[in-house]
Amino acid sequence: MNVYQDTTSMPLRPFLIPTLCAATALAACGDGVRISSTRSENNDEKGVLKVVETLQCPQTMGSLTRKGSASAGGTVCTYVGPKGAEVSLQLVALDGKTPADVLKTFEQRLSADLPRAMAAIDAAEARARADAAAVQADAAGAAADTAQRAADTAQAAADQAAAGGDRASVRAPGVDIEANGDDATVRLPGMRIETRGDKASVRIGGFQINADDSDGSARVTGSSPDGDNVSINAQDDAAEVRAAAAGEATRASWMLTDNRASESGWRLVGYEARGPVGGPLVIATVRSRDRNRERAFEDARDLVALNAGE
Repeated sequence: MNVYQDTTSMPLRPFLIPTLCAATALAACGDGVRISSTRSENNDEKGVLKVVETLQCPQTMGSLTRKGSASAGGTVCTYVGPKGAEVSLQLVALDGKTPADVLKTFEQRLSADLPRAMAAIDAAEARARADAAAVQADAAGAAADTAQRAADTAQAAADQAAAGGDRASVRAPGVDIEANGDDATVRLPGMRIETRGDKASVRIGGFQINADDSDGSARVTGSSPDGDNVSINAQDDAAEVRAAAAGEATRASWMLTDNRASESGWRLVGYEARGPVGGPLVIATVRSRDRNRERAFEDARDLVALNAGE
């Protein structure tokens, strides 16, 4: 191992700690209502989803209790949960639309219950697009002065090495670390971490994590080895989480949360959706006054699985 100039004071910026933690975390209806279904030919590694004709809505599912009987010909069931949570289980035909179009309509309807959270997420998305455009513009003009910047960097490194300062370089088999004040680059097997002032970027496996301490934002995008896609967009008090399984069948979830209660008191809205190719989709929407999703949301997911399958 070669170590060039040890330093004793290179603090991690505040946002980097939760960012690294995130990176590490990555390494049914009674009353005569019945279910009627056939098997779909859509086979994949996650199993066969059912073509549902009538919803199955049990009186209770975990923390949820059904309100009344199924309505709209057995295509809608309503549940209440902890702290007034509301869950609506629906059977939705595609009617010529794509699953993405149908789910987008549900997102727009649900996000209207958390307008401040959605505004913050939209603003973060706009900034991310602007940053990406700026990066591309910078890259386009960088080729002309690469040699000069390299020379300037070399000279600056030499000057800093001579004067001491917060600079360190560590190299070992599979490990490459360069640190200079608040800026650092860490390369490990399967992981790359870069910090530049208030910003941090972590690449681990198929996931990319970007965080910016200046505006309290964090974005996680990527896919698992089996092709499932995950996206997390956090901005101050708000967060949006989206997940979709690989394959032609629909297995998707979406969630929007806000630390600040809306005028109606909601802090979390979202859906869980599943359905075979061609539909219909079984969709459970959730509205909760508690940001902890482990109860109402998980029970809503079980309702969907009961009807459509895993």
